[in-house]
Amino acid sequence: MAIFARSAHSPAPVKTDLPNLTVILDMEKRLIECVPNFSEGRDRSVIDAITNAITETGDVDLLDVDPGEATNRTVVTFVGEPDAVVEAAFRGIRRATELIDMRKHHGAHPRMGATDVCPLIPISGITLEECAELARNLAKRVADELGIPTYCYEAAAFTPERRNLAVCRAGEYEALPDKMGHEGKGPDFGDRPFDEAAARSGATTIGARDFLIAVNFNLNTTSTRRANAIAFDVREKGRPQREGGRLTGKPLKDADGRPLMIPGTLKGTKAIGWYIDEYGIAQVSMNITDIAATPLHKAFDEVTRAAQARGIRVTGTEIVGLVPKRALVEAGRYFLYKQQRSTGLPESEIIRMAVKSMGLDELKPFNPEEKVVEYMIGSRKAAEKSLVDMTCREFADETASESPAPGGGSISAYMGALAAALGTMVANLSAHKPGWDDRWHEFSDYADRGRVLVDRLIHLVDEDTAAFNGIMAVFAMPKSTEAEKAARAEAMEAATLYATQVPLQTMEAAMATFELLEAMATEGNPASVSDAGVGALAAEAAVQGAALNVRINAASLKDRSKADELVARARQICDDAVVARAHILDIVNKIIDKA
Repeated sequence: MAIFARSAHSPAPVKTDLPNLTVILDMEKRLIECVPNFSEGRDRSVIDAITNAITETGDVDLLDVDPGEATNRTVVTFVGEPDAVVEAAFRGIRRATELIDMRKHHGAHPRMGATDVCPLIPISGITLEECAELARNLAKRVADELGIPTYCYEAAAFTPERRNLAVCRAGEYEALPDKMGHEGKGPDFGDRPFDEAAARSGATTIGARDFLIAVNFNLNTTSTRRANAIAFDVREKGRPQREGGRLTGKPLKDADGRPLMIPGTLKGTKAIGWYIDEYGIAQVSMNITDIAATPLHKAFDEVTRAAQARGIRVTGTEIVGLVPKRALVEAGRYFLYKQQRSTGLPESEIIRMAVKSMGLDELKPFNPEEKVVEYMIGSRKAAEKSLVDMTCREFADETASESPAPGGGSISAYMGALAAALGTMVANLSAHKPGWDDRWHEFSDYADRGRVLVDRLIHLVDEDTAAFNGIMAVFAMPKSTEAEKAARAEAMEAATLYATQVPLQTMEAAMATFELLEAMATEGNPASVSDAGVGALAAEAAVQGAALNVRINAASLKDRSKADELVARARQICDDAVVARAHILDIVNKIIDKA
């Protein structure tokens, strides 16, 4: 986190840059989704055995199990932290191989193995490239430990051709004898001549892809033909070229006999038009397969434009299934920006802006708790109530109870969060101040940066208590033997070090709020200058309070050089905080005195 720096001779704090918004990604919990497709959709006992294997450790959340009798295929969706998801996927693949004999499998859907396809999908705090590396490692492990021939596709592919699942699965299960053991056709891992083990398991395709958003755009028409025309205007594939440029002309083909296409305007999208009896309207039904190239809000705007060009209006939007939180946050920020409104708002307000701007609640109520992947995971763990989910009264009562946590460290982090929140509030008020319209972007940037600090410090409220609980957990470790005593001592040193580092992180984050508060005292709405002053007082309290926790925990460290280093850092931040608070209050008092 950025902090003030001050030399012995400088008359006022020297600013560093405020935290960049990418810090938010570093704070988000690392989550990925896995959607394996198993070649069994009729025998519920087999399906249950596979899903039980996936969830047996309790480290992932099972979101959906969708069996299909005609396809004889089940699509399973689960989410969790990357390592847990990869392990769960491996267990599911192993169980499927034990229970499904591909020599007896028949179904309507293309398939190649007991586990036909297994994509890893980034949700938060992790990149597609990282998921691709996880997928390659999983593919190798599946081949090495289970003997299953494994292809890598999409972002995990080793060749451009194999990015396409259809290329990997060409000829399906029946083609494996002609593909395995043949250069350029065989799997990426576990390649060998087709044998009895491969005949039973088939081959598996493992990869990484971005989250697919299934979305329908509601139209004020009942015409499927017009809905299709809009879909063809925007989908990446576009529409066929025809003789004379006429809609009814003969389709044109290239030298190889393939249709010539006029590409649509949205990369990474597939779309058609249809009529929905239930609603009595036509829709453009779209799959956004590359949400980096075409975010949800971009698709909405482009379909709206194409519809208007044909005399039709988009009246609302329907999300099918789940959506990653970032898609709605990006959309909400986009529409706020178009309105020249501050984007430094709480996440719930930004998502509400997305819902209203795209009409996500036109056909039925849109509840983010039931539609956003990250919120669904959170609701399943509602029993694990955190400090920051409590009401103000509950938090105060919990602090006042006989329990030693939360204590001064968590309170200091919350004081810092309030300091950042006050600075952010002044920025938002200033962005919306009448007569300051030409400065909205300036203050919106300040508010965005303030939100990063608020979120960081809110996170540290629970983190400080968790660090304390970590020390308490060490006391429960056995100490009967010399080995147990040594392990306990090592664990205690690690837990104590972490419990010292967390309040130091609080100090650094709280220190960073001074830059925002000084900017709001000098540049922000003068009517709110007192709020900036209160923020400065809260920020110093956060710094000084967290410093006490650094010192008392560092005293228990056996590594005295590390302890001295942490305490010295804390003392320097305390000194800087005193100067920063005095400087801001001097500004605030002068403005108030002139009022």
